[in-house]
Amino acid sequence: MTLPLLAARNLEYHYPGGIRALRALDLKIDQGRKLAILGPNGSGKTTLLLHLNGTFRPTQGAILLDGHAVAYDRRALDCWRSRVGLVLQEPDDQLFAATVEQDISFGPLNLGLSEAAIRERVNEALAALEISQLAPCPIHTLSFGQKKRVAIAGVLAMRPEILVLDEPTAGLDPEGMNHLLNVLQQRCETGATLVFSTHDVELAYAWADEVALFHQGTVLHQGEATAVLANRKLLAQAHLRPPLLLEVAESLGVSQDRLPLLRTREAVLALLRGRPQF
Repeated sequence: MTLPLLAARNLEYHYPGGIRALRALDLKIDQGRKLAILGPNGSGKTTLLLHLNGTFRPTQGAILLDGHAVAYDRRALDCWRSRVGLVLQEPDDQLFAATVEQDISFGPLNLGLSEAAIRERVNEALAALEISQLAPCPIHTLSFGQKKRVAIAGVLAMRPEILVLDEPTAGLDPEGMNHLLNVLQQRCETGATLVFSTHDVELAYAWADEVALFHQGTVLHQGEATAVLANRKLLAQAHLRPPLLLEVAESLGVSQDRLPLLRTREAVLALLRGRPQF
């Protein structure tokens, strides 16, 4: 049996004052998969993500990388964070350099790379997010969407194995969201593993391979996206509704085994027009 690339075991976390944010949480992240941490706002999703790259240290339990419990000394954290890149929901919490180029180059610079290698990574990340023209711009002059792209580019420049994103589509218009998802999909196709938090069941249904259903600081259930999101009882426990596309497909009599084929708007519209794509 192949070990998960990254995992949480019996994770507990208490904020000052005894506020219990995570409780008996188990999670596995398999290599090359897109995992959605799905739950309502305030359920503890961000707290979990901050454990996945060592920003937070659990009150109890452990984070496992390649099957081994991680350490929290400086050397271990540097190695861990070179493999697991975290993108925060609010870009202003992540950006600190004077210009876009300086901010994106910070991570590769700390890896001790040559000037040529740093330049290659920075240019690659700028091109991927289509923000090359912003390279000399001061951070404070950017829009929210531009700042979000810069924050993601800074993490991509590190070329992490696992990319962790907190509500990656929040605050983006439809065009910006589609572009971002295309960039992330390209990363997955080159072997990267993706973990993202969201309260958007439509996004999780259309895009994730797996869903970890989150509620009150713990994972209620983790499994294949379609199977989890078709489970009305589990969704009700997490105070979530099923995805609209799934409900439409079910109302048209599509069998459970064929639901995974109907996870896009185009596929459902083709079914409605009598020209199913399966």
